[in-house]
Amino acid sequence: MQMDTPQHTPLLSKEQIRALPAFQNLAPENILVIQTLNQCLAVQTELASIQVFGFDTESKPTFKAGEKSTGPHLIQLATPNQAYLFQVSAEILAFLKPILENEQQLKVGFGLKNDAHIFRSKGIQPNAMIDLSKSFASFGYRSQVGTQTAIALLFQRYFTKSKKVSTSNWSVKNLSPQQINYAAADAYAALLCFEQLYQQQLLTTQLLQQIRRILAGLADKA
Repeated sequence: MQMDTPQHTPLLSKEQIRALPAFQNLAPENILVIQTLNQCLAVQTELASIQVFGFDTESKPTFKAGEKSTGPHLIQLATPNQAYLFQVSAEILAFLKPILENEQQLKVGFGLKNDAHIFRSKGIQPNAMIDLSKSFASFGYRSQVGTQTAIALLFQRYFTKSKKVSTSNWSVKNLSPQQINYAAADAYAALLCFEQLYQQQLLTTQLLQQIRRILAGLADKA
């Protein structure tokens, strides 16, 4: 998919975004829901070889004032061909800790500040987490941009965001097909946006410097 020249892309209204062709998510057979440590161990080698993950989390919503979230209940990692949806338990979180803390594996997504805070509260020090939210100044957006607007700007596609699904119960044992599709799409779309922003040199100078340090470290390791 080709990207319009940023300088000539006007600010998009919600109506304009909805009128775009639909975003194409990964096929269901390329979305892996992981519920057990054995399933984690089965993909451990392939996860270790991945340099950049699309990243997101989902948590059961809180509705009462002062109610503390027990999330994340789902952690999503995506590659160009596969999405891994980890239903969080103590042992799965322990399995993911080395990936989340790995300084040489990029985790890219939108609005990751709260995710980082939650992980730190659970004894995980996340590293190499790249928040893309403020990378759209060249399009005229000075504030944070979400996944839906980013996909519209970069790919001229409509990324559906269902409030009903986003506020559903993510702690259930068996996720619905709608939840699975939604969760995979968030992480997959983030990866596509990162690749486009990086290739077009549209990331902020600070993020580019951080990424180049990580990539240089990988080269040195190799």
